[in-house]
Amino acid sequence: ANEADLDALDALFSEARSTIAALGIDQWQNGYPSPSVIGKDIDEGRAYVVEIDGNIAATFVLITDGEPTYDRIFDGTWRTGDTDDYVAIHRVAISVARRGSGLSTAVLSYAADVAKGLGRASLRIDTHRGNVVMRRMLQRHGFVHSGSIYLENGDHRVAYEKVLTA
Repeated sequence: ANEADLDALDALFSEARSTIAALGIDQWQNGYPSPSVIGKDIDEGRAYVVEIDGNIAATFVLITDGEPTYDRIFDGTWRTGDTDDYVAIHRVAISVARRGSGLSTAVLSYAADVAKGLGRASLRIDTHRGNVVMRRMLQRHGFVHSGSIYLENGDHRVAYEKVLTA
């Protein structure tokens, strides 16, 4: 992603917030992720977009230098142990018009390729307990429920990990 994508990403996240709210889930409400969060992800080179026909159809963030909220896991364990040998995926959003088109597979496959290229053992991700759609998608793609983590603000999230093979 680059700075020119900021408005389109903000609109995509707004659409995602509406979809999540309609499911009765409080994840990503109150303007999160904000344009400043999105801009920081872009500036740090960790925000990615999937473009189809010149339009942003999906976005995601890859954290390759450790995720502090993953340092402590509760009610379970990381499959690869308490190491920084992973890539974290955050802020996955797919446009409503493109859902069901295989973009989640493409996003997770790309993330796995990045992780493997860095020699990492796994992918980690978290989501809201009530985000059943996301949880099912993760399980379909080989992620295993590993326990619970808590965000910096104290919000509970369910944590998943997928061990990568060479």
